[in-house]
Amino acid sequence: MVKHIVMYKLKDRSNADEMIARFLSMRGKIDVLRSLHAGKDEIKSARAYDVALVCEFDSLEDLNIYAEHPVHLPVKEYVHSVIAEAHSVDFIE
Repeated sequence: MVKHIVMYKLKDRSNADEMIARFLSMRGKIDVLRSLHAGKDEIKSARAYDVALVCEFDSLEDLNIYAEHPVHLPVKEYVHSVIAEAHSVDFIE
């Protein structure tokens, strides 16, 4: 199982709910996407990011398919328009 975790700092935190809704809209529409969870930070500490995305895939190949999937691409485009920065980690469990 591959875990894909991304944390985002937003230009404007008011975009968090829309961003999460767009992430969640992909559920059930991409065959290789085994699970998807997204949420916004509730503690708001100095080191916190605003939104996190956690996805699971069966393989790295499936992660690569997801990255270029037609359902994912418009979500990715929106995300890039509202983020200030992002950091990710992809690991095999």
